[in-house]
Amino acid sequence: MNAIPKRERLIAALDVPTAAAARQLVEKLGGSVSFYKIGLELSTSGGYVELLDWLVKRGHRVFCDLKLHDIPETVRRAAANLRGRGVTFLTVHADRGVMGAAVKEKGEMKILAVTVLTSTGPADLAEMGYSGKLADLVRARARAAVETGCDGVIASGLEASGIKGNFGAKLLVVTPGIRPAGGDVADQKRVVDVAQAFGNGADYIVVGRPIRDAKDPAAAAEAIQSTIAGIFTS
Repeated sequence: MNAIPKRERLIAALDVPTAAAARQLVEKLGGSVSFYKIGLELSTSGGYVELLDWLVKRGHRVFCDLKLHDIPETVRRAAANLRGRGVTFLTVHADRGVMGAAVKEKGEMKILAVTVLTSTGPADLAEMGYSGKLADLVRARARAAVETGCDGVIASGLEASGIKGNFGAKLLVVTPGIRPAGGDVADQKRVVDVAQAFGNGADYIVVGRPIRDAKDPAAAAEAIQSTIAGIFTS
């Protein structure tokens, strides 16, 4: 875990409507962030791959948060299209066929399986027909990720400790839904702050709105980097 450069543990989510807006945010953030997430919103706006290439060319790490979920052959081919472009992380949903297909084509990418979205709560799972505990579902999907060869999972900080306790270094844990203590959680249901996420075992955190919507995004990112530096002192 300590092999991860401290300043790369923060992944800033470029959750903006266009590639041009994403580039503007990256310019504002300057040296405060070196790892970026480009997700579904940008994938439907045009210029997604060009933005990916632009970020890689500038020396940034890139997390393609596409949450692929389709028949395995389609997922395999989609993952193959991204292989060799300098992508660090690619997300897929935690279906065994989907995960296995992506792993076959991952090349230098790391495949992360989405366990349960941080906007999902127990009542949502019950409505979907799942009667068990949310934490048990996360653990089962994490186990499937290990067994299919995934490199890590996307999981709330509330479940990170259980994943690390069961699987240790076999899985990276990337935690979204990060909010300042006492801050507005908006549409999220299972949130933690920066210190809680890392204290529970997360390897990386993904931060969107608290950086994007700040009056000074670079200052907001640097404040998070300062917190991370205080946690990982060695």
